[in-house]
Amino acid sequence: MAGVAYLFERFPSFTQTFCYREIAELRRQGFAPAIFSVRRPKDEPPQDWDPGIVHAVEYLPDDDLLVREIDRALRKGNLPEEAAREIKAWGRASDFLRLYQAAWLGLRLHALGAGHLHAHFAGLAARTAYWVTRFFGIGFSFTAHANDIFSPKPFTISLGKLVAAARAVVTVSDFSVAFLSGKFPAEAAKLHRVYNGIDLARFQPATFDAATPAIISIGRLIEKKGFGNLIEACRLLAAERIDFRAEIIGEGPLEPALRAQIAAACLTKSVRLAGPLPQGEVIGRLAQSSVFALSCVTEAGGGMDNLPTVVMEAMAAGLPVVSTRLAGVPEMVRDGGTGFLVPERQPALLAEALARLLADRELARSLGATGRQEATTRFAIRESARQLQVLFQQLAV
Repeated sequence: MAGVAYLFERFPSFTQTFCYREIAELRRQGFAPAIFSVRRPKDEPPQDWDPGIVHAVEYLPDDDLLVREIDRALRKGNLPEEAAREIKAWGRASDFLRLYQAAWLGLRLHALGAGHLHAHFAGLAARTAYWVTRFFGIGFSFTAHANDIFSPKPFTISLGKLVAAARAVVTVSDFSVAFLSGKFPAEAAKLHRVYNGIDLARFQPATFDAATPAIISIGRLIEKKGFGNLIEACRLLAAERIDFRAEIIGEGPLEPALRAQIAAACLTKSVRLAGPLPQGEVIGRLAQSSVFALSCVTEAGGGMDNLPTVVMEAMAAGLPVVSTRLAGVPEMVRDGGTGFLVPERQPALLAEALARLLADRELARSLGATGRQEATTRFAIRESARQLQVLFQQLAV
């Protein structure tokens, strides 16, 4: 479909593989939107990205060059009147670069004949898209994710302004649609739930044949993932002399604290922080595991996970999932059907659920098989991409 472009803050990114998968599937289905990224990937672990997608990304100029280019365009009168007026009035107030980025991007979109812009996250990219609409009349939509919704940052162009200005707002769970509808009732009609889809064909079913059953968890090492509670649950399992090993895949600012917790609990031989891994290796580790755990918690400022894609990936690998009753997690994990749900910040209950699955391999296999079937019918990337194309067809007018 011509006329639609995507804007990311940083693309492609290891921590946002769902964005890459969305683009890859849209292209596979014959829809190849123009792709723009404000920032270039930096210090990313190696990934098996498609070179065709990587080379299709157009990166905005670095900040200094960008400012010089747009200031020159202002002096020559090459920007729309609205853009010139707003940029001059805004001056160097906070977030001024979003206006400069919008001016640069709007000119490129006009040159490409794009009539609609979609951004991921209600952050830097969406705020830039907001100004593109103001300056050039090119409509925008955005996908709102967890922190965008539950703990938005106090920018002048707020979440409320973004929702009001957007043609449509996509979010990835029924829970977040209800949350946003309650917060912005006048905009409820423009909210659309589209699950983060996964490519199910890439995931091998777990075999459950490891001599020592394995717990696996994946995510940024940040507060809302609750890895401290998972490590405490592992300490309780070890105290009960339950045989297991655990691996946490990911990187983040809490790594030193989590390593210290593992050492203090004498778990260095059974609990491992593996760091970030390429998607292919993650898929292999899932297939070698016995249970997936993600002990999500609500942060002090209200931040929390919404619909963690890693839970879908674990289900696609046929693993039973132990997680918490937060946000959209119960839309994926059926308690007693595809895994177990426990209250947040309750490591003893988390340990009980894990112990049950570690001890009963047939139960783990049965719950995992049900989860894989549900992932197949509900979270296939081809259906998510199809829904987005239908939406874009309605918007790109």
